[in-house]
Amino acid sequence: MKKYLKLSFPFLMTLCFSYFFILMIQITWQYIPFRNDVAFLQIKQTEVSEIPFYLFFFYTHVYSAIFVLLAGFTQFNSGLLKNRPIIHRNIGKLYVFTILFFSAPSGLFIGIFANGGFYSKISFVTLSILWFYFTLKGFLAIKNKNIVLHNVFMYRSFALTFSAVTLRFWKVFLVYLFQPSPMDVYQIIAWLGWIPNLLIVEFYLYNQSKK
Repeated sequence: MKKYLKLSFPFLMTLCFSYFFILMIQITWQYIPFRNDVAFLQIKQTEVSEIPFYLFFFYTHVYSAIFVLLAGFTQFNSGLLKNRPIIHRNIGKLYVFTILFFSAPSGLFIGIFANGGFYSKISFVTLSILWFYFTLKGFLAIKNKNIVLHNVFMYRSFALTFSAVTLRFWKVFLVYLFQPSPMDVYQIIAWLGWIPNLLIVEFYLYNQSKK
């Protein structure tokens, strides 16, 4: 039974991730070709028209996030790490480079103008800073041959990467059950999108350290 669960869990995780990844592609596809009046941007026309470079940072974040989501997920494939370490390293470098130079900085910029007021902005700015920090720490750790610390910070980094998915899940869940006002939705999901992810990872890392 344990052997069956051990074999089936990676498959179920891949299946689950694939489903949400396809949903993310569908969301991203709405912004192709470049337009400033579709989907989420329909309610951001003030920023689009009044904030210099808002669209540039927005599209940088949207397009880069889909790549780091996929790249990050592959990094936890033990078979890839064991049998194709060069591929693991190269994808990891792409993941780190994209987050540090594109995804996190652009997320920080658009987070300053997030919907939901002050508390939402604080959340998204904090998320971007931690995302950058965890990813950088993970990269520096492996450069110093510290594999344990590398794994710890990369788990934390991907927990925040995956907030792109969980944020949208919580939004659908809350609207379906409670029909809160749009402002309340943004204030809630701004924090629910990433804090539970990080808590789950910290719980996992804590248990791993006790083994």
